[in-house]
Amino acid sequence: MTPTSNAQPPVTLQGKTAFITGAGSGLGLALAGLLAASGADIVAADIAADKLEASCARLREHGTRVRALALDVADPDAARGAIAQALDAMGRLDILVNNAGTDVTLPVAELSAQDWLRVIGTNLNGPFLLAKHAAAHMRRAGGGDIVNVASTAAKRAWPNAAAYHASKWGLLGLSHALHAELRPHGIRVTAVIAGGMRTPFLLDRFPDLDPAQLQDPANVAEAIRSVLLLPPSTVVAELTVLPMRETSWP
Repeated sequence: MTPTSNAQPPVTLQGKTAFITGAGSGLGLALAGLLAASGADIVAADIAADKLEASCARLREHGTRVRALALDVADPDAARGAIAQALDAMGRLDILVNNAGTDVTLPVAELSAQDWLRVIGTNLNGPFLLAKHAAAHMRRAGGGDIVNVASTAAKRAWPNAAAYHASKWGLLGLSHALHAELRPHGIRVTAVIAGGMRTPFLLDRFPDLDPAQLQDPANVAEAIRSVLLLPPSTVVAELTVLPMRETSWP
């Protein structure tokens, strides 16, 4: 007798639509390029509309459909509208990557309420809002992927980053809560604990950092793609991706 096989067909990104925030630079741009090269259509969202023009021109070179959206993820109406626009433009939404992030590096005594709310709004409220609206569609479609880009700041703490730590610890908790809630509906939710990357987010604010100690954002993008390419019966709830020489974690 020939043994039966339970092998699942290979997963492909061809024809899927990925909505990526913070897609104008850094990890978001690297991931958008990698997923586009893998056949995915891209909705590239960023609060900096000027960055999107050049970024989307590069993405279109891969021959996939690309839609640019200027978006403040912390705005509830804008977040809801962005998901609706993505569905109208692309006809489907398979992957949401909550990558947009910001920080205000100040001691608590100097941190204003406005700065606190801005960091929490972008890093925590935004992912909640987008995941809420994307998941409603994914449930109807029978599944999807939500990736929340956290940080080693979600695992430890250092001075002058109270808002950032609060937002990233919160995002990690939100991601695991969404994993538990959405898993029965075929929606995979992954939190990515990313170590330091050679991106403007770090290098523009901390010029004394040694870039050699940081990782190429393309490497983190590769790790995220590997999660998306897993068989649908498997989910990675939390993924840690670190540079070999960085000391922020552990």
